[in-house]
This record gives sequence, structure tokens and C-alpha cells, in this order.
Amino acid sequence: MSATATTATESPYGAFGALRWAVARDLKLALRSRAELGVQLLFYVIVVTLFPLASSPEKTLLATMGPGVLWVAALLASLLSLPRLFASDFADGTLEQIALSPYPMPALVFGKILAHWLTTGLPIVVLAPLLGLQYGLDVPALTVVTLSLLIGTPILSLLGAIGASLTLGVRGGGSLLALLILPLYVPVLIFGAGAADAVRAGLSASANLSLLGAGLLLAFVGAPFATAAGIRIALD
Repeated sequence: MSATATTATESPYGAFGALRWAVARDLKLALRSRAELGVQLLFYVIVVTLFPLASSPEKTLLATMGPGVLWVAALLASLLSLPRLFASDFADGTLEQIALSPYPMPALVFGKILAHWLTTGLPIVVLAPLLGLQYGLDVPALTVVTLSLLIGTPILSLLGAIGASLTLGVRGGGSLLALLILPLYVPVLIFGAGAADAVRAGLSASANLSLLGAGLLLAFVGAPFATAAGIRIALD
């Protein structure tokens, strides 16, 4: 095979090589800190469970508030886990070494975001149908809520990564991160919870799910590059 026939994906320093390396590394680090991951999932479970205990046991009311509670809890759990995305690597100098590596920076960033979603967002998606049962949600509503979380939680990780990169090394970065990211999360929350509300009203959830899908596509394309730019600014 000639040198000109070698593609970027076949190169050991290509985008896919960077993605595999970043995902494998961050998953290995996450599994070493199982207690931290357990705390985030426990936080999600507790928040979702507290609402039925603190409100009326009336079935219609619980079914009405259930999708919104599941989504708000997922949003807060994602926000809680964002500081660990880059902060530890920034503190010990690893992030600077990653930025100087021959791997494409956006691909490395996307790998870290994907690992974050696999350890935070995906478990939330898996737990959502079980936790939704305590709100009396029927099967169609539970299905739509789970599908909306499957589409929407990666958006939370992608947008959150931008905020995490912009607040690296900033005093009080956690509070600033919340102020930056929460307004961006609002449309995701509205469309995600609205999908289940549409099903309960006898309407189609396709419009809400399509908007979530469009948001995921935009975040998928733009967030790794924006995050990589934010990291370079923090390292300069």
C-alpha cells in the first residue's frame, strides 16, 4: 500500500486512535473511583425518590410530574459530575501533556466526553424506567422518557464539557460552571420532559424527539471543537 493510500483513521495518531485511547483511559480511571460514581447515581435515585414522598400520593399528579422530575434529576446528576471531567487532569499537568500529544485534540476531548456519558448518563438511562414506576407512568410514557434521556443525556455531557473547559483553573469554578451551563440545559429539559407529556396527552412525541436529535447532532459536531479551544485557552 502506498503512503498516499494511508488514511487518517489508519494512522496510530488519527482521530479514531485518539478516541479509543481517551475512552479507555477515562473508563479505567472512573472504574478505579467506583465510590464517586456510586455517589452520583445514589444522588439521582434519592432526588427522584424524594418527590413522591414529599407530594400527594394522587396517581394523576405523580404521573404528571414524573417525567419532569426524572429529567431534572438527570440534569443535576450530570452537572454534579462535570467538574471531574477535566479538573483532575488539569491539576496534575496531565491535560497539558494531552494537549501536546500528536493526537487530534477534538478527538481526545470527544473521547473524554464519551467516557463521561458512559459512566454517568448511560446508568441514568438504565435506571429511569425502574424509578419511573413509582410515579405510576404507563409503558408508553416510560418508553418515551427513556428514549428522550438516551438522546438528551449525551447533549448534557457535550454542553457541560464546554462549560467545564471554560472554568478550568477559575476560583469558584463549580458555581460559575452551573451559571454557564444551566441556561443551555433548559431547551433540552423542555423537549425531553415534553416528549412524555405529549404521549400522555394522546399526541405524538416525534416532534420533541426530533428536536432533541437535532440538538444532539449540533452538539456532536460543535462541542468537541469548542471544548478543545477552551482547554487551550486555559492552558495558555
